[in-house]
Amino acid sequence: MNKHEIQVTVDIVVFTIHQHRLNVLLIQRGIPPFKGQYALPGGFVLANETLEAAAFRELHEETGTENVYLEQLFTFGDPKRDPRGRVVTVAFYALVPSDQSPLIAGTDAAAAGWFTVDELPPVAFDHLKIIDYAVNRLRNKLEYTTVGFELLPKKFTLTALQVLHEAILGRALDKRNFRRKILALGLVKATKEMEATGRKPARLYSFRNAK
Repeated sequence: MNKHEIQVTVDIVVFTIHQHRLNVLLIQRGIPPFKGQYALPGGFVLANETLEAAAFRELHEETGTENVYLEQLFTFGDPKRDPRGRVVTVAFYALVPSDQSPLIAGTDAAAAGWFTVDELPPVAFDHLKIIDYAVNRLRNKLEYTTVGFELLPKKFTLTALQVLHEAILGRALDKRNFRRKILALGLVKATKEMEATGRKPARLYSFRNAK
């Protein structure tokens, strides 16, 4: 790589919920720089592809992830962020329901694993900064959009929905107030199905077709 040439990469923060906690997917780099260290999935954008296409390609090649919710996050361009030279990265975040979260390492990834956002290993490049930015974006958007709903299966209990909010926000919520607010917003609708959980079956809900 020519150090005077500007290259463009994509990095993807993949979120899921495991054991009631917000997790991010990291890959262990199999090539320099930072070989053996954990990093976000990502790579260089090819000359003939869009940024989004590059993000989907890298996700599939490095983790086996595909058909997920993907949204552009921010552009990071510190001149010293990559030891290979001048590299500008466009960050994305992806949301994967826990029942669909993959764990496959491929191409230049030696291993892939899920880590809770508050217990991350040392990460390469400026990826910790990117992860922090993505967590804050997700928390903020949860307050006024339905974007976090992409982390749930198509049918879920209100308890599962509350757990999702608590995992993303990092704090406990009052059960009665949470349910009153969610039902008042009209974002969910009750199905005729029940989930057998514990002593009392729980009603399954689904999201309305909301923007």
